[in-house]
Amino acid sequence: MTFVKRYLIPRLIQYVLCIWLGITIVFFIPRITPNDPVMRMIGEMRARGSYMEPSAMDGIIRDLTEMYGLKGSWIDQYWAFWGRLFRGDFGVSYFQFPARVNKLIATGLPWTLGLLLTTTLISWTIGNIIGGLAGYYSRKAWSRALDAVAMVVRPLPYYIFAFALLLLLAWVVRWFPITGGASMGALPTFTWAYIKDVLWHSFLPALSLTVLGGAVNFQIMKLIVQNVNAENFVQYAKLGGVTEGRIVSKYVIRNALLPQITGLALSLGQIFSGALITEIVYQYPGLGWLLFRAIVNGDYNLIMGITLLSIVGITTAILIVDLAYPLFDPRVRYS
Repeated sequence: MTFVKRYLIPRLIQYVLCIWLGITIVFFIPRITPNDPVMRMIGEMRARGSYMEPSAMDGIIRDLTEMYGLKGSWIDQYWAFWGRLFRGDFGVSYFQFPARVNKLIATGLPWTLGLLLTTTLISWTIGNIIGGLAGYYSRKAWSRALDAVAMVVRPLPYYIFAFALLLLLAWVVRWFPITGGASMGALPTFTWAYIKDVLWHSFLPALSLTVLGGAVNFQIMKLIVQNVNAENFVQYAKLGGVTEGRIVSKYVIRNALLPQITGLALSLGQIFSGALITEIVYQYPGLGWLLFRAIVNGDYNLIMGITLLSIVGITTAILIVDLAYPLFDPRVRYS
């Protein structure tokens, strides 16, 4: 009962508050910007030479304002937005009219999930294993060499590293395609030829995310392992004749992984950092590239739909990790 009151209920409350606060912020921030999507569309119509009577133009503006959920004050729009949200309706996209936001997100989501989840798991696993061994054997030459490489790679911005790989492997040696998620004209089919084509196009984006993410996990894990290695229980195990392999796997790395489990959930937020920038550089057809175009064109509905999905996904992942944490650390159940 103590566990439920002190641990479970507070985290469920935090979960609901984070989602509500995130959605509210995402709703109001685009409306603060001077970019009016309705007037932008009217301006594009006029730029194409369309002429309408003032009464007809006013009717179009009124219809577009109502269709895009921009009718009334911000408070009215806010309540109407929550009503559509509970129905699972994000409205119509501004710059890809008349496509609905739900359909655009459903098209881009598999690309981002395939890229982000794969690279996150690979970089987390490899980075923690190699970082744990490098932290325990910190005096070895190979450990110092890997640490030097990580110190050079980790500070690099995602767009710089992605652009460097693009120039080297796609422009100079031409091993991989420059942009896109598949060859032009390729029909999505569950065949080896199409799967190979998708993997070929996704290799460079995946490589940039894996290398930079692995360098971060490597350095963090190495520092944690070095601190754990200095703990008394590890020194007692060494004096007690416990084998070195058991000390590394059961005593040091196992305890050092606890904070890294939380970091695994937080790393899903890369959609707004590394994955977003990487998809823009490679024009990868995922949510990052879709979000970039929505921001450039002031597409409120699409921005809110993508960020809402990200907010719910990240907070849910963190909640699952928090609820599973007592399974990895029994001290939480008795605190």
